[in-house]
Amino acid sequence: MNILLSVAFVLCWSSGFIGAKLGAGNASAITVLMWRFLPLAVVLVAVAVVMRSAWRGLTARDVTRQAVIGVLSQSGYLLSVYYAIQLGVSSGTTALIDGVQPLVAGALAGPLLGQYVSGRQWIGLGLGLSGVAVVTLADAAAGTGVAWWAYAVPLLGMLSLVAATFLESRSRSRVAPSVSLTVHCATSAVLFSALALGTGAAAPPAEGGFWVAVAWLVGLSTFGGYGLYWLILKRSGVTKVNTLMFLMAPVTAVWGALMFGEPFGVQTALGLAVCLVAVVVVHRGGGRQDGTDTAVTAERGEPEENRWTRTPGPA
Repeated sequence: MNILLSVAFVLCWSSGFIGAKLGAGNASAITVLMWRFLPLAVVLVAVAVVMRSAWRGLTARDVTRQAVIGVLSQSGYLLSVYYAIQLGVSSGTTALIDGVQPLVAGALAGPLLGQYVSGRQWIGLGLGLSGVAVVTLADAAAGTGVAWWAYAVPLLGMLSLVAATFLESRSRSRVAPSVSLTVHCATSAVLFSALALGTGAAAPPAEGGFWVAVAWLVGLSTFGGYGLYWLILKRSGVTKVNTLMFLMAPVTAVWGALMFGEPFGVQTALGLAVCLVAVVVVHRGGGRQDGTDTAVTAERGEPEENRWTRTPGPA
């Protein structure tokens, strides 16, 4: 995995939690999400009309599949994250609960994708879960008045993103990242606009801070974080790319403490440290994965040139 892409991905994806916090101070989650995706979708669709080469050869089934992936990976995932932060869950804790994703992805990688997950990787994934528990308990004990069930909201979003990841990984059609991004954003724009209009939350607030948050989310989170997620997914296995989610929490927690004064005590630091150790353990414990993936794709009778791309992403 390219280290520079990984660093950029962690920073840009973490910025989404901060942007959600910025937007939550001025409007509801639905309002922020509508105005995050509506202008973006218009621009992306206009670009797609001019540059049609990436769309050649795609069938209606391919586009429909990408729309479903967009509903899971953007609409469902982001709505849960924004709503959790709106309920008062700290941005760092939301990011860390979202980081449980590697555990679910790792558990499903074998039966669904035929990927090998080593014992050492499972130890690392277990450490990650322990770190999540420590930080969540610290946040809940901080006396912020957040309802206990609010901590389950980002968990639902994590499950939605895991489902999207596996749906994309099992696809046999090559879809350019620009096409995926256009379909996903257009789908999200339609859904969030319908929700906002239906609930009377479509009108943007007059505060300038709202548009700062929208610009932040479009530039850093959508183009940076979301685009890099699918790019890196195509270059490495599901288990490894998803362990990068454990790194989102430390970055987001520090960011949230500096920008919003969110609690960052000894217990939080301990939990984040455990998660960082988990990342190291998982990445060093996956030595057999590539070889196993190659054997699995060979059994499927796939061409040699596809064997390194079939399991991680679209092929």
